[in-house]
Amino acid sequence: MTRVADQPSSGKLAANIMHFARVLRGAGLPVGPASVLDALDAAQSGSLRTREEFYWTLHAILVKRREHKEIFDQAFHVFWKKPKMLEQLMQLMFQQITRSAGDTPKDPGFRRLAEAMFDNPETQSRRQEKPEALELDAALTASASDILRAKDFEQMTLMEQMQAKKAIALLRLQRRETRTRRFQPNLAGDHIDMRRTLRQSLRSGGDMISLARREPQTRERPLVVLCDISGSCSNYSRMFLHFLHGLVNDRHGMTVFLFGTRLTNVTRELQHLDVDEAIAKVSAAVKDWSGGTRIGATLKEFNYRWARRVLTQGADVLLMTDGLEREDTVQLATEMQRLRRSAKQIVWLNPLLRFDRFEARAAGIRAMMPYVDEFRPVHSLDSLADLAQTLGARTGAAHDPRKWMGGV
Repeated sequence: MTRVADQPSSGKLAANIMHFARVLRGAGLPVGPASVLDALDAAQSGSLRTREEFYWTLHAILVKRREHKEIFDQAFHVFWKKPKMLEQLMQLMFQQITRSAGDTPKDPGFRRLAEAMFDNPETQSRRQEKPEALELDAALTASASDILRAKDFEQMTLMEQMQAKKAIALLRLQRRETRTRRFQPNLAGDHIDMRRTLRQSLRSGGDMISLARREPQTRERPLVVLCDISGSCSNYSRMFLHFLHGLVNDRHGMTVFLFGTRLTNVTRELQHLDVDEAIAKVSAAVKDWSGGTRIGATLKEFNYRWARRVLTQGADVLLMTDGLEREDTVQLATEMQRLRRSAKQIVWLNPLLRFDRFEARAAGIRAMMPYVDEFRPVHSLDSLADLAQTLGARTGAAHDPRKWMGGV
């Protein structure tokens, strides 16, 4: 077992800890100077005798949020134990030059960790050097923006994620209004408003009567969002929350719930105009981020506690989850059927549709599919833009759930 206390004699432990802190900061963790000083004090105290003690000490000091644990684990094992992993990360950085990317998706945070470890001024200048004799023919190649729009959120680099968030902030859901039984004044309306006509005639003593007209009122249907934040969906739900932040501040009658093992209403937190502040408040309000999944139980809680409050006036429901239920699917089917009776339309957003050969074989997916009106992907900018443009319209067979159920 490695003894960490023996390493300060080499004089490099403090420098390595500071370098490790810079790596974490570059990967997106909020590691400040105070945390680095605490880590140095703990390492020099002489009480860290094993690798495990060293790991948990740095973990307690440098990890502030639950969602940062995965990136910290990868960075720790790469930086302090496996030098061969560095070569794999370097290949990941230059995979477009050295080899084509494989079909197997990389682990979440893996690419961002590679950038943080190797994106220093020296490597930047080395990558920016262009050979004079090298010429590339760009004919019939996709532009950078086209590639970004079609790229999987989980495979994006840290810089690409920042660009994607800026693009998501510009997306707006196309407004589709529903005709109601109420009327509103309109000089060119087709209906005569007898009540307003007679009331206005009193001003002239009844001598001259000007006909007042009206037309039917229209309104947006309420929108309810149920977003899965379990471990299998967390990378996509983070980007989807940026999309929801723009919708909440752009329209009325919208309610957002997050669920993993419990249900949390985060509508108020998303109403902050600053997106970073809104996401921070959402993270503080949610206690089960990147945990397990209990879709049936959380849908039951929603149906019994919230459905009568928010599913009014023909509300639409956006359900974002992969459908991988680990509990009883009978309860899941029952609650989906109950939800279907209360909602005008259910649109299921599933990140698993990023796979070209996706098949609805999981028991949870097959239990939910019969009660869904549309089945859509939610893994890229293109999928979110398509959702914003066509939600509420008739999309034909493109998003028909029966397409994945064999026509059943």
